[in-house]
Amino acid sequence: MDFFNLHTHKGTNQANVLELVNQYPREFDSEIPYYSIGIHPWYIDKEQVEVDLAIIETKLKERNCLAVGECGLDKRIEIPLDLQQIVFEKQLLLAQKYNKPVVIHCVAAFQEIIETKKRLLISVPMIIHGFSKNEQLAKQLLDNGFYLSFGKYLLQSRSLGTALETVFKNVPNNRIFLETDTVDEGIEKVYEVAANCKEISIVAMQEIVKSNFTTVFNNKHQ
Repeated sequence: MDFFNLHTHKGTNQANVLELVNQYPREFDSEIPYYSIGIHPWYIDKEQVEVDLAIIETKLKERNCLAVGECGLDKRIEIPLDLQQIVFEKQLLLAQKYNKPVVIHCVAAFQEIIETKKRLLISVPMIIHGFSKNEQLAKQLLDNGFYLSFGKYLLQSRSLGTALETVFKNVPNNRIFLETDTVDEGIEKVYEVAANCKEISIVAMQEIVKSNFTTVFNNKHQ
């Protein structure tokens, strides 16, 4: 593995890239080598939640299911937050049961995410995917044990000169991941931009992410 892509919705099957492809319980593709699986808050169907959770639990027993997610909370959608919270908590408890990391989708609900982690005593790694916020929030998340994954917003920051570049530069190396999510650019481009932000080589960036992968995913899939 030369590159690890923490979160993508479409695998590219490159030999040198390990991709954590996001899967949904009722749209499962068994041909995907490595994946995360979860109920995204956008797609919660109250009548299907228990069925979806049963599918997720079955998949969590498989070796190539590396994480739960993406799952989380989103205050900018119509699905009631209390329902989102219930579904999120059930997925966190499954992650804890099967010792799997969690890929988090969060929109305007970071305090709720932090509170939930504390209240449920979640000890498995939790990774905020697509981080795009300020240094103060980054520090609060890091202080509460979260990892931060950067991708499309970091690419935009590099071209637009926004503050996220500085935020990324100041995140400790042992708490970062990189991803493509839905962007057209490959993960190699994200690594290039990330390395430039940190003022290190791409090889050094690869070593940082590989080390974090080993820590979070228990070194089972390199």
